[in-house]
Amino acid sequence: MATAEVTVMGAGVFGLSIAFACLRRGASVQVIDPNGVATGASGGIVGALAPHVPEQWNSKKQFQFESLLMAKAFWGDVADISGDDPGYVRSGRVQPVMDATGLALAQQRALTAVTHWGDAAAWNVEPATGADWEPTSPVGSVVRDSLSGLIHPRQATLALAKAVQTLGGAILTDGSPQGRIIWATGWAGLQEMTAQHTRQIGTGVKGQAALIQFDAAGAPQLFADTLHIIPHLDGTVAIGGTTERTFDHPTQTDDALEQLLTRAFAAMPVLANAPIIERWAGVRPRSRSRAPMLGEHPYRAGEFVANGGFKIGFGMAPKVGEVMADLILDQRVTYPPEFDAARSL
Repeated sequence: MATAEVTVMGAGVFGLSIAFACLRRGASVQVIDPNGVATGASGGIVGALAPHVPEQWNSKKQFQFESLLMAKAFWGDVADISGDDPGYVRSGRVQPVMDATGLALAQQRALTAVTHWGDAAAWNVEPATGADWEPTSPVGSVVRDSLSGLIHPRQATLALAKAVQTLGGAILTDGSPQGRIIWATGWAGLQEMTAQHTRQIGTGVKGQAALIQFDAAGAPQLFADTLHIIPHLDGTVAIGGTTERTFDHPTQTDDALEQLLTRAFAAMPVLANAPIIERWAGVRPRSRSRAPMLGEHPYRAGEFVANGGFKIGFGMAPKVGEVMADLILDQRVTYPPEFDAARSL
């Protein structure tokens, strides 16, 4: 391609979403990642697009809410342009209520959801049905929300990369940055910034997950015993939930995953005999503030950063792409001040 107006360093979901947004506004774009597409946390298998609870509302929750509402159109466009299915569906979510205190809290959140979510989505406390695809509730109640969605992360990232290329973007494993440069390099990027500062700017948090062969396509995702149980549209179910701040190897699974599976099968006995077809581990980038880090790069003059997606990167990506395109192409700051990278220093 000719000289790029925009270079994105990193071919994960944040970097590719920014590239996609810039291309759709007419910019020439190249993406450079020496490891290739979806080789980091964006190559995972879980894909829970779950909202923050509708209480103690703040700018991060509002941003995520707006991005989740954008997801259907965003991933629909990716599917149309690439010809590949990213595995997205706004399926809702079911959570068992575990005790009387939790029931009172869930009922209060049903009221605050009306305030913060309006008519766009609902948080309902309902009687448990006893169905196989429903974790047991000791008090006989579950929360059903209609905002949660699910996606197949690896499949979606590959589809997004193909859409970028279809629109004329280049995706390279090697090359020279040109034009406006954005660093979306995940936990390695957070480590690089921390090494230049006197305190931790961000870190990597390891997660482990498994994929099993069980067809529950179209069912809601489940959140039980702190586990995400995701019924993908391809007839598989992903189970994830570890949060490991210290680890010896970033991509190896171990006994923590086996313990997770034991808990998952106890919560959902219907899954217990399903064959395990993949075990996965990867490291997600978490900023010190737990919010995305966006804006001017603190250590690369004239360049930009988009990092810190952590557990909500796929849910945030549609809107992150747009606000970063606003900044890079139009010099407009449209993200919350709390996300500004300078505040993480």
